[in-house]
Amino acid sequence: MVARVDRALKDDLGIEDGLAAENVYILDPCCGTGAYLAETLRRIKDNLDGRGLGASIGAHVKKAATERVFGFEIMLAPFVVAHLQVGLTMQSLDAPLSDDGTERAGVFLTNALTGWEPKVQKPLPFPELEDERERADRVKQDTPVLVILGNPPYNGFAGMAVEEEWESLQAYRSADDVRLGDTRGLNDLYVRFFRMAERRIVEKTGQGVVCFISNYSWLDGLSFPGMRERYLDAFDVIRIDSLNGDKYKTGKTTPDGDPDPSIFSTAEDPVGIQVGTAITTLVRKRNHTPAVAVGIRQLWGKDKPAELTRSAESEPDALYDEFRPDPALGLPFAQMAVSDGWSDWPALPDLFPGSFPGVHTGRDRLLIDIDLERLRRRVADYFNTELSHDEIARRYPAALRDSSAFKIRDARRVRDQLLARGGPAEAGFIKDTYRPFDNRWLYWEADRRLLTAPSPDYQAHVFAGSLWLSSAQHLRKGASEPQACVTQNVGAFHLIERGAAMFPAWLRDDIFGTREIAGIKVRPNLTPAAQSYLDKLGLDVEDLFHHALATLHDPAYRAENAGALRMEWPRIPLPGWPDGDEDEAADQLRESATKGRQLAALLDSETPVPGVTTGAPRPELAAIAVPTRTEGGNMSGDDFSLTAGWGHLGQGEAVMPGQGRTETRDYTNAERSAMGSSAKALGDNTFDVYLNDAAYWRNIPEAVWNYKLGGYQVLKKWLSYREHRVLNRPLNLEELHHFQYTARRIAAILLLTAADE
Repeated sequence: MVARVDRALKDDLGIEDGLAAENVYILDPCCGTGAYLAETLRRIKDNLDGRGLGASIGAHVKKAATERVFGFEIMLAPFVVAHLQVGLTMQSLDAPLSDDGTERAGVFLTNALTGWEPKVQKPLPFPELEDERERADRVKQDTPVLVILGNPPYNGFAGMAVEEEWESLQAYRSADDVRLGDTRGLNDLYVRFFRMAERRIVEKTGQGVVCFISNYSWLDGLSFPGMRERYLDAFDVIRIDSLNGDKYKTGKTTPDGDPDPSIFSTAEDPVGIQVGTAITTLVRKRNHTPAVAVGIRQLWGKDKPAELTRSAESEPDALYDEFRPDPALGLPFAQMAVSDGWSDWPALPDLFPGSFPGVHTGRDRLLIDIDLERLRRRVADYFNTELSHDEIARRYPAALRDSSAFKIRDARRVRDQLLARGGPAEAGFIKDTYRPFDNRWLYWEADRRLLTAPSPDYQAHVFAGSLWLSSAQHLRKGASEPQACVTQNVGAFHLIERGAAMFPAWLRDDIFGTREIAGIKVRPNLTPAAQSYLDKLGLDVEDLFHHALATLHDPAYRAENAGALRMEWPRIPLPGWPDGDEDEAADQLRESATKGRQLAALLDSETPVPGVTTGAPRPELAAIAVPTRTEGGNMSGDDFSLTAGWGHLGQGEAVMPGQGRTETRDYTNAERSAMGSSAKALGDNTFDVYLNDAAYWRNIPEAVWNYKLGGYQVLKKWLSYREHRVLNRPLNLEELHHFQYTARRIAAILLLTAADE
């Protein structure tokens, strides 16, 4: 990083001596133990070596150490070590600082994020601290700092910023030409250091270089479009060394599957920190021209440190690939997978304007159950005036757990109010699609006292024959699986991991409804533009709904638009949009909708599918997930108990997944023969998945077992909730076959969508 800054000074700002120039003031605002300061002083000495200065070089380096190379540190211990390290470095450079106290390194004990503007401050209790603050303030307020570099701290839960820090971040909470998302990510400490550095270089000095290594979330995170827009406007040159090594986005693996540790890994800690990192170099020139492109390079694997060192002196043009950030995606400083026509396609809300957040109870262990009668008993106990609060808390801890997530935090007060009101309401017991392929029973009320987020307007639009699909406004890092579940029931908020928005094909409208479904008047959930488009093609809302579903499950679509799907709502390609004037547009959409209808039937576990869940199974599916006893014969009694360690109750009665028991093997000749070419499409290996020591589901192909939908490994997730010690009973015959049929449904989905690839 020091070498990169030195080169930027020479090449970009025309300062021939780089860091050795007498007018270059350098600051590490979070200097820790002084590593950057020591390296900067060594670089200054190296730059001076070729100038014929002879024995005066030491005096030049000493002048730099005491007058223009500064470090700020807020913690006392590293502050002391930084002074020690600078002192030792100066000795190694044959320019030792005087030990009589007349010479000191420019390292100050101060908060780097405040004090940049003159103001009256409270006196400190010791004169030495007053002197330290005055020295630091002179650097902040009077010194024309030209270089700011270092490794600012990252902490997404850094607590409240002081007023000066908070006000400075407001610049990143607004934007001119990009859509802003949730800006909570701006609270991270490293962002405050970026803002301080930007203000110092851009607004005070007017030119200079910022070079930080930091958490790399800001490069493409949804909290940071305002920050990125500002940097494109404020700086002339932006260069990014993306060091990856992220646990959440890539699982700390390279694109080739090799280990990708953090740049901060060591022999003692070979993995390093969890978040990915990047080195950002920002250059502001005196004659400023806003940047229109960003230079980036990707570094992966264990050899990243060596590659950084090897290329430290390289010409930037040879290292970085330039690209123009896309305003439609929030100006991400990372190259995104996105189709050329992405911005021209309508987003889901541009087609289906009505949507509802999934229901979030905050009390799942009280209000949701796999067994309806068990749920009825539990809710009846809750509303039983003869049972005390203490007794309810003993039986059902989740029922009386206080939480600020509810309208009223005090759970006992809530119960008192609900008991006075009376209940439960019989109509409140409804079907709930809780997770993919996992329908349960929910006790629902519109009142936010009992449920965290009941989505009160949602339930009225759920009726027999309704059609719903789930989506998310953006995907979590690294998500590549489909997010579109299909249901006729109320959907849970965590039906998909990111938080489900539920889009219906039809909305109930008792006054202006244009069609009846199950005796209920409904109208299509369409924008005027979408309705006009369909009218021209002679198609209806269900055709569009199923086309959207087919698109969202198309592997090629998700791969080609992976970057865009992380940033905003899915956009749906439509032939001839918006006028419907493309040749064969109706036929293309109708063909896609046909596939979407097949997918919808497979995705909705309550819809029978001939050849998959009813009648004679298709030959390629018949051998999949067959219930089997280890010793042969038929299952009975304890054979139905799921005890292989698939799940357990954790803190707050949350269900935690376990390892369970699987055995990986090759297909048998009989299985391979039965499955035909499908065996290769579903994976090279297969799994036997155990209920217990005596029984298992035989032959669950690798791709089926690993299949993810909405962030969940579907089959493993289903098992975790039905471990005997969680469910408190064995599986029944219907549940045994539900798992089998779900495996077959997934296999059929994979085979159907494989044709798209």
